[in-house]
Amino acid sequence: MHDWLRSPPLSRPPRRPANWQPPGPAPRGARGEAQLFPREDEDLSLLSGDWAIFQLREGHRWSLDDLIAADTACTHAPQRMHRALDLGCGIGSVLMMVAWSFPEAELLGVEAQARSVELLRRSLRFNGAEQRVRVVHADLREHARWWTGERFDLVTGTPPYLPVGTGTRSRHSQCDSCRFELRGGIEAYCEAAALALATDGRFVFCEGDTSVERVPASLEAAGLTLLQRQAIHGRVGKPPLFHVFVAALARQANTESTSPDAAPLFIRDQSGARTPDYVALRRRRGLPE
Repeated sequence: MHDWLRSPPLSRPPRRPANWQPPGPAPRGARGEAQLFPREDEDLSLLSGDWAIFQLREGHRWSLDDLIAADTACTHAPQRMHRALDLGCGIGSVLMMVAWSFPEAELLGVEAQARSVELLRRSLRFNGAEQRVRVVHADLREHARWWTGERFDLVTGTPPYLPVGTGTRSRHSQCDSCRFELRGGIEAYCEAAALALATDGRFVFCEGDTSVERVPASLEAAGLTLLQRQAIHGRVGKPPLFHVFVAALARQANTESTSPDAAPLFIRDQSGARTPDYVALRRRRGLPE
């Protein structure tokens, strides 16, 4: 770990094996700026390698969904991946994991919550990525506010899983918007992705197990075709937590041979230990095994 991450920025000691060397690009942001120190209600936590992310202690925090979406996106990105877009990027975990994995790419994030945008912009500055990663403060459904005709090789999204009225609302506005479809669900994400996707681009997104039946109609309505879907299980013998999908524009996907159902990913085996597949995934994204 780089010396300037040890003292004082990180909120707590990282959980890393002794002598483990973080892979990937080093954070090269400004040092010593007051805005790059976590505030009283914030954490500054490691993300990929030595890259770090600002997040609220009592708000929305990066999660397994983000990790799986980012890994799937990086695995399925076109060979020449120059531009990526993250819809509803929140505090930027998926956006930054993709940026960490493709250090020459330019990226755009679209996010409606002002506090999340502010946290993300500080994270980008901390990691030295603000010159190639832009963030637009906008609702992803308001296309004219963020889309200028650019086409992206990779589009990602982790939509909220719960329609309003199907669960207990959070008292924290940041968490509430990340869990409930206050600004649209999978349908809005598919529409926005199809608008901005390059001809041979890929759209990677997650959907909760309770809403997964909405995905086929959402893709079809937006002119997208499913290339792959994968169920993500927290433990062997348990039902899926969520599903991750890979899609493309229909006119491009029709020329490809597709086999949509990938083998499910199990995070832990029956004993509770991390599975070899999950360990390999963590390694790819710059996390300790």
